[in-house]
Amino acid sequence: MKLEPMNVEKKPKIMIIPMIDIIFFLLVFFMMSMLSMVVQKSINLNLPQTASAKVNVEQTLPVSITSDGTIYVEKEKIAKDDFRKRMEIEKNRNPNVAIVLRADAKSEHGDFVFVLDQLKSVGISKIGIATESKTGSNS
Repeated sequence: MKLEPMNVEKKPKIMIIPMIDIIFFLLVFFMMSMLSMVVQKSINLNLPQTASAKVNVEQTLPVSITSDGTIYVEKEKIAKDDFRKRMEIEKNRNPNVAIVLRADAKSEHGDFVFVLDQLKSVGISKIGIATESKTGSNS
């Protein structure tokens, strides 16, 4: 019986397939985490709650009314006197502009009606009212 010497040196092998698996796992992880991140282009409000709130993925322009009656377009504070002029600019920029009206649950009804009236008088007909579902997600 012939014995081989014990000190046979083997070259180390780099296993590339497990590294590719890890890279694909990280790629999928970051892709899924990016899908859950949503860009919020408006200020934080306490929205009224509804049972049938749904998330609208359409490109929209958020108009927010705070509890003290301050009006924001995206995150820009707008005076009531300048609101109509700003909406005319948005209407001229995009004739099919869609507005999501976000009013704080403690805001006054008159402020909400003022904004709604100004939007209608400018000719903006695509108006959605944002609410919060009872589970806590915005729409």
